[in-house]
Amino acid sequence: MTTPLAWAPSGLPESALRRRLLQAGGVLAAGGLLPALGRADTTWPSKAIRFVVPFAPGGSSEIVARSTAAELTKTLGQSVYVDNKPGAAGNIAMQEVARSEDQHTLILGHIGTLAVNPYIFAKLPYDPNKDFKPISLLAKVPSLYVVHPDVPAKNLKEFIAFVKARPGKLSYGSAGNGSAGHLAFEYLKMTSDMFMLHVPYRGTGPLMTDLLAGRLEASAIGAAAVIPFIKSGKLRCIATGSAKRLPQLPDVATVAEQGFPGFEMTQWYGMLAPANLAPASVAKLSAETMKAVKSPDAMTRLNADAAEVIGGTPEQFAQFIAAEQARWQKVIARAGIKPD
Repeated sequence: MTTPLAWAPSGLPESALRRRLLQAGGVLAAGGLLPALGRADTTWPSKAIRFVVPFAPGGSSEIVARSTAAELTKTLGQSVYVDNKPGAAGNIAMQEVARSEDQHTLILGHIGTLAVNPYIFAKLPYDPNKDFKPISLLAKVPSLYVVHPDVPAKNLKEFIAFVKARPGKLSYGSAGNGSAGHLAFEYLKMTSDMFMLHVPYRGTGPLMTDLLAGRLEASAIGAAAVIPFIKSGKLRCIATGSAKRLPQLPDVATVAEQGFPGFEMTQWYGMLAPANLAPASVAKLSAETMKAVKSPDAMTRLNADAAEVIGGTPEQFAQFIAAEQARWQKVIARAGIKPD
């Protein structure tokens, strides 16, 4: 039995009224007047997701990306796979993903591609603020300030005094101009008012070779790459760039603890999507990513490499990027950093 429409106008047959309501509903839906929820794309993702890393395999970027991808594969219902695409300080990968239109391509954002490249390249093939949508800040990896054992300094205060007594005679190395290690040491130089010569290398590998051989006095390197050498005595850590001491090196004080309050230097990694990713998909991906990076398996993998798990919202990540851009623009201008 059909339930009568109590509010139907008198004189209009009920069947006719029902037809009119169905027709009106179609017009409203076509005109976009029904709630957005009714039109939300619940099928995304509909195929495998490509998570681009703009660096060569290995290192902290690989650990962060693969840990996140593995957890997202469990919850999104589609495979999330990592695709390393190095070159041109990350610019090649960033440009490619910015132009992607398949709604299933993401990229690992980094201090270099988002907060450094805009100020060291005269022209970028992408706009870090307009071509991408922030999804979540995933993790921070602290830079460790290390010296060769032949350097007599046991802490940051002694190291600064050692350097100032030999202006221009000591060298530090980095993985290249504009690299995180380059920024880290220039930031320390600016903060402590000391001077050392910079020797850029093409990657962390050759840098480590010369540092371990004593051809360099010092460097600032991501924790994961140097903790084993610190524990074996082949390098000495004089300070950490983290906000608090690392569980892996509890006896090493932070830069902030050693006379420079507020100092923090970390390499950071976050997830970005092309600007054309649908808002509903952004919301879904962000929620799942925040859970993924804080899952027990991901936490175990990341904490083992001294990474601090974050997992913030898109809004928080956008604010963080803006703050980092403002900070590093000043350091880059003062240090005169140029691309290789």
